[in-house]
Amino acid sequence: MEAKKKAPCPGLGLFYTVLSAFLFSVASLFVKKVQGVHAVEISAFRCVFQLLVIIPCLIYRKTGFIGPKGQRVFLILRGVFGSTAMILMYYAFQTTSLADATVIAFSCPMFTSMFAWIFLKEKYSLWDAFFTLFAIVGVILIVRPPFLFGSDTSGMRESYSNHLKGTFAAVGHAVLAAMTLVILRKMGKSVDYFLSIWYYVIVGLVESVIVLFVIGEWSLPYCGLDRLFLIFIGLLGLGGQIFITKALQIEKAGLVAITKTMDVVFAFIFQIAFFSDVPTWWTVGGALCVVASSTGATIRKWVQNSK
Repeated sequence: MEAKKKAPCPGLGLFYTVLSAFLFSVASLFVKKVQGVHAVEISAFRCVFQLLVIIPCLIYRKTGFIGPKGQRVFLILRGVFGSTAMILMYYAFQTTSLADATVIAFSCPMFTSMFAWIFLKEKYSLWDAFFTLFAIVGVILIVRPPFLFGSDTSGMRESYSNHLKGTFAAVGHAVLAAMTLVILRKMGKSVDYFLSIWYYVIVGLVESVIVLFVIGEWSLPYCGLDRLFLIFIGLLGLGGQIFITKALQIEKAGLVAITKTMDVVFAFIFQIAFFSDVPTWWTVGGALCVVASSTGATIRKWVQNSK
C-alpha cells in the first residue's frame, strides 16, 4: 500500500512568500549599495550567476534548451520582456528611493489585468477599472508631477530629474513584468518552469552585453565588497524566484499575492535602516493606494473563483 502524501505544514506557503519578499528586498538593497556599476551590468552579472544554477537543473530534468515548437516565440518574448523589466527595475533602484521604486513596481497586477483582457480575452470589470485607477493615483502621488504639485520637491534626497527617471523606469518595469505574466499564463503548463527561466536568463545576458557594448559602460567594480554584492544579487534573486514558485505550488494564489505586499514593508524598513531616508507622506499615501488596489483586486478575484 502506497504511503499517503504528507500534507504541507499549515502556513508554509505564506512563510515561503515572506521569505521570497525578504530575499528580493535584500537583493534590491545590494543593487542600491553597489557604486559605479551600471544597472545593465548588474543585470548581466545576475544572469551569469543564474545560468550556473539553471543549466544543471535543465540537464537533470531532461527538458532540453529550446522548448516546444509552438511555444518558442512566446519563450523568446518572455525572455525579452522579463530581462528588460529586470534592467529597468535595477535602474529605478539606482536613481530613486527603494520605497518609491518598489511601490510603483507593485502596480504590476493592474497592468496584468488590462493586458489579460486585451490579449487573452479575460474578463475586465468596472471593479478592475476602479482598482487600476486607484493604483494610478498612488503612482501619481509618488511621481508628484510639477503641473499638479508645483515645484515642491521636499523630502526627496535625489534630484527631481533623477526621481522622474527612476519612476518612469519603475513604471516600465511594471508594464513589461505584466506582459511577461500574460505570456506565462498563455503558455500555461506546456512549458517547464526552468525552461522559462532559462530563456529569461540567456536572453537577458545577450541583451545586457549588447546594451553595454553600445553605451560603453562595462567596468569591473573596484571595491571587493561591490563584487560580493553582485554575487549576492544573483543568488538572492534566484532564491526569491524559487521560494515564490514553491509558495504558489502549495498555497492559494490569492493569499500569496496579498502576502507579497511584504515587499513594500521591507523596502520601507531597509530605506530607513540603511539609508536614513524616511519616506515622505506622499510616498506613504501612494503606497497605501497601490497596495490597497492590488489587495482589493486579489481578494475580488479570489472570491469570484471560490464561488
